[in-house]
Amino acid sequence: MRHPCGPGPCPGRYGGAPSPDAPRALAPLLRYASHLTRERFDARLSGSGVGPAQSHVLLWLCRHGGQASQRDVTAFLKVKPSTANGILERMEERGLIRRSVCEDDARQKRVFLTEEGREQWDRFHAAFQETEEAALRGLSEEETDTLFRLLGQVVEDLEEDRGL
Repeated sequence: MRHPCGPGPCPGRYGGAPSPDAPRALAPLLRYASHLTRERFDARLSGSGVGPAQSHVLLWLCRHGGQASQRDVTAFLKVKPSTANGILERMEERGLIRRSVCEDDARQKRVFLTEEGREQWDRFHAAFQETEEAALRGLSEEETDTLFRLLGQVVEDLEEDRGL
């Protein structure tokens, strides 16, 4: 059986771009683009002392009004509750968030951005914007619009397939 990456070096999980003479395969290309995007974003934040997962939580919380249930944060991170709790614990120790018991349900916790967390958000948002600009700099505005439209359609189709 032929290897799905085709001739030449296999990108493996994140080992590099698919070979130019490899058959067209969407998944490895998307995976590699995602890896590079995250790598470049994380590199821009390397001096912040905030880990990649923590920076993503800060960005996500800002997009959700600065607060969310711990359960929602865990779902966003796609990790076990104990792993999310560890991430949030370190963020709380650094003063980026605070957690409190939900008024409606004492079994639930709410996560809130602190002022320090909001200040860090400015840095993370700038890093996110710079990374996105770097990723799209070779595309025209029309090509960028087309890329977003097409990727949106890919996501929609895969979400539909998930429900089959």
